[in-house]
Amino acid sequence: MNGKVTTTRTKLERGRSALGPALELVHTGRAPTRAVLTSELGVTRATAGAVAAELEALGLIRVDSSPGSAAGSQGRPSHRLAVRESGPVAVAAQVHSDGFRAALVGLGGRLVATAPGCVTITADPAQVIGEVVDDCARLLRDSGLRCVGAGLAVPSAVAEPEGTALNPLHIAWPAGAPVREIFATCVREAGIAGPAFTGNDVNLAALAEHRHGAGRGAQHLLCVATGHRGVGGALVLDGRLHSGSSGLALEVGHLTVNPEGRPCHCGGRGCLDVETDPLAFLTAAGRAPGPEESLLKQSGDLLRNEYDDMAVRVAAEELIDRLGLGLAGLVNILNPDRIILGGLHRALLDADPERLRAVVADRSLWGRSGSVPILPCTLDHNSLVGAAELAWQPVLDDPLGALA
Repeated sequence: MNGKVTTTRTKLERGRSALGPALELVHTGRAPTRAVLTSELGVTRATAGAVAAELEALGLIRVDSSPGSAAGSQGRPSHRLAVRESGPVAVAAQVHSDGFRAALVGLGGRLVATAPGCVTITADPAQVIGEVVDDCARLLRDSGLRCVGAGLAVPSAVAEPEGTALNPLHIAWPAGAPVREIFATCVREAGIAGPAFTGNDVNLAALAEHRHGAGRGAQHLLCVATGHRGVGGALVLDGRLHSGSSGLALEVGHLTVNPEGRPCHCGGRGCLDVETDPLAFLTAAGRAPGPEESLLKQSGDLLRNEYDDMAVRVAAEELIDRLGLGLAGLVNILNPDRIILGGLHRALLDADPERLRAVVADRSLWGRSGSVPILPCTLDHNSLVGAAELAWQPVLDDPLGALA
């Protein structure tokens, strides 16, 4: 009798320990059916069925009541799995030089709702973060959905373990602003349930793209992006962000790509940060930055709509060459198996993909022996989705414990 009880308890514990890995497989789209889930977890069909049923009971996933099979597939039909559309959400917020945005993000990286972005960023981080959290709370109230936590993306390296914005160069916040503490306080005072997290915007964009977008399946993923101002980078190794010893790794914006170039905020000259961002492109093209339109949108529209203009094309080629030089250096150091580009860099890749790939291949040791795929980021608002990933992580680690 004792042996039977022990066996039953062992099976139960094994099933519960598989809840987190199973949820992550469904969350990232790697287990579309219960048969795939069984194979990926390395468990019996009965255990996989019990795990799926438990996740469904928690309101996280949906299991089709009748099994089906994809057209042309062979073997026994299997129950399809999907995230539950009416399930819990994470609150996500992003601050950048041209404003901020709030969102609700469900499992699977699905944007459930977004609030119109604010366009004024003051020098007071507490005021700005308080306003974006107010928008988050409003979205949450209107949705009526359960919240698992909150995440904030900021345009600065976030020092660990303090959670301070070390170098918010393109917004007027003081260096060392305690953004994590401010965000957590605002979230708590707004009555938003769950833990609060803060991270660098490009790091979070890379995390989102690795789980749900252009970086899915890469083992050593390099992400380089220019948003509204400046350039950021991130590295995802075996599914985890490489943040360095104190959260400050991959400050790629301060690689020198033009020694005689523009002065940089860091004190250097000709850094990627000031040679390949939207302001650099508009300046090179001889266009004045619009007072009411974000630099990123203005640059993207110029590339898409006026690429035949000689000044625009020459400016784009200049930025592509500078960007390619920086990417080649990173390839030599990091040896990634995939590079993804976001913001204006994605638009530059779209404008002349062969030029950028040729520069990287010509200037990098590994590029000559085997080209590294360079792809555009594919997710809308990937930094917001990445901020939500921080809030979802405790649920992915332990669904029962996090939702109890």
